[in-house]
Amino acid sequence: MTNDLRIPGPTPCPDDILESMATPMINHRGPEFAELIERVTENAKLVLNTKNNLFFFTSSGTGSLEAAVVNTLSPGDKVLSLITGFFGERFAKIAELYGAEVERVEFPLGEGADPDIIRDRLNADPAFKAVLVTHNDTSTGIANHLPEIAKVVKQEFGLLLLVDAISSAACLPIYTDIWGCDVVATASQKGFMSPPGISLMTFSEQAWESYHKSTMPKFYFDVKQALNFFEKGQTPWTPCLSVLFALDTAVTRILAEGVEEVFRRHERLGEQTRSGVLELGLELFPNARYASNAITAVNVPGNIDGESLVETLRVEHDMIIGGGQGSLKGKIIRIGHMGYCFEEDVDRCLKAVSVVIGAS
Repeated sequence: MTNDLRIPGPTPCPDDILESMATPMINHRGPEFAELIERVTENAKLVLNTKNNLFFFTSSGTGSLEAAVVNTLSPGDKVLSLITGFFGERFAKIAELYGAEVERVEFPLGEGADPDIIRDRLNADPAFKAVLVTHNDTSTGIANHLPEIAKVVKQEFGLLLLVDAISSAACLPIYTDIWGCDVVATASQKGFMSPPGISLMTFSEQAWESYHKSTMPKFYFDVKQALNFFEKGQTPWTPCLSVLFALDTAVTRILAEGVEEVFRRHERLGEQTRSGVLELGLELFPNARYASNAITAVNVPGNIDGESLVETLRVEHDMIIGGGQGSLKGKIIRIGHMGYCFEEDVDRCLKAVSVVIGAS
């Protein structure tokens, strides 16, 4: 079965990346793997603009969020969690379940996190240790202005900044070290154009300082274990070799295109999608100031059910887009344009949407 996959992940994979998954298995305790893990690690660092440690886990992106929490925090630590949609809430819940004292600051759906509000909340309580933020929340189609947030969190307060970049890495500009992001957590199946199965996480010096004080339980996601084995050219636990082969090809492909050009391509795709949506007479869901260049959330006209629209596109046009989540179910549609996506892909999607809406 073939279709146009325009959901916010998993994203389409180029043929060379899929073909690399057929590479024969190797000994994950042998020299071939040592070469592989070193190469992919160094290349992924270039994509994320960091010299910090970078680790791979065999998990979905949520695994890297859990790793970010358990390796830097202790039960009772006070954490400010910025909620701009469904995935910000997930990050908060992970920290809460491990015993952190989480204070949520919720922003209206479709809006980004306001640095002034963050500053006020942090000024109100000197006990905060960390701030959690979702860089790109696909549930609402917004991209938080991470450099502005980082300036407040790092330069003004010196707190840990833990970033969910699952749907922004390799799509939107991320300058991990320049901005001072202590942990950047992401995954293989979105901007990295690979199948699901591997999560990635950067880890700064300040994160390591916190690690040595952290008392949250950790085993599978223990970064000290990951570091010890990486120094031997291994991972602590059996890695998902096939996806790692794919990721190796993917990061090589990204670097060949040029990291900055990848960012510019996504900017063009975001502008194209938003312009096309408006030309169809539809309205964007998020505040345009925060509209993401990786995904576009669109208000569904009052006479159309969003879930029916998604289903009609799938059945009649082989076009797979996302619907709304939670309170937005049936009210918005979400068009992904991240990773392996180009202008012609956006054109096909918008044409299909136009046909379905015109027939409604």
